[in-house]
Amino acid sequence: MPGFIQDQLEIKFLILYIAARVEEPVPFDTILDLTLCDDAIDYFDFSDCLADLVRTEHLTLDKTGLYALTDKGRRNGAACESSLPYSIRQRCDKNLEEWNRKLRRRRQVKATTEPRSNGTYTVRLQLTDDKGGVMDLKLMMVDQAQAKAAARRFQDAPEKLYSQIIQLFLSGNQ
Repeated sequence: MPGFIQDQLEIKFLILYIAARVEEPVPFDTILDLTLCDDAIDYFDFSDCLADLVRTEHLTLDKTGLYALTDKGRRNGAACESSLPYSIRQRCDKNLEEWNRKLRRRRQVKATTEPRSNGTYTVRLQLTDDKGGVMDLKLMMVDQAQAKAAARRFQDAPEKLYSQIIQLFLSGNQ
């Protein structure tokens, strides 16, 4: 399929379009993946355009390597986004929807492990929703492998674990 993006200016419009719709600052690779929705865009043109948008203060790049849209970028991007082909915007929107869903999930489901002074580990399992905390559970595990396995299992299916815990508390069986 031929590409619709014709020049670096359109690549910049596309990057601004994406940056305006991603829910939080993102690393280089994420912007690259989201921008490569058109076959005419190559890595080197993309890199040049991204660097130029930072240089012209349309985007910021923080010390951790995350890019974010500035007010200037938001204004200029909004003024130019209608010049992007509709099919490109549709592809971007679909990819952004999936990416933003992953970002929300990562913010809502957290699992950490921490060593204790006695050689055991604490695994902390947190589940939140749009209104706040749903569950915040700390458990002692005998070793790091067990703690990491518990954290991984929680991240894979937090709703299932939460439901099982609630069921245990509310069941009449003792």
